[in-house]
Amino acid sequence: MMATRVREKAKEKEKEVEKEVRQRLRIKVRAYDAKIIDASVKQIVETARRQGAEVMGPVPLPTEIHKYTVNRSTFVHKNAREQYEMRVHKRLIDIINPSPKTIDALMNLNLPAGVDIEVKM
Repeated sequence: MMATRVREKAKEKEKEVEKEVRQRLRIKVRAYDAKIIDASVKQIVETARRQGAEVMGPVPLPTEIHKYTVNRSTFVHKNAREQYEMRVHKRLIDIINPSPKTIDALMNLNLPAGVDIEVKM
């Protein structure tokens, strides 16, 4: 009896939260350089907050590491190899209930080269 009341209250709270979060802008930022991605994310967050939007994040996502092994010479010397790696740093930012003014400000941002941005509504 008591457990059903608790479940009902929990469901009601979930419905209230769903009503509050009407629209969410999810921004994924990717770059090879960690300093550049942090500067870009800081710029995005500051712009969104200036426009009066609620910002959640930036959340650092796991870094993708691509490793490549290459022979040093063209032939015979199999044991002599070079190893290279490419790191892709990622961040996730959620902007809750953005206004059209916020979206325009984010579209007009001038971000450095090498930063890839993916925006989902």
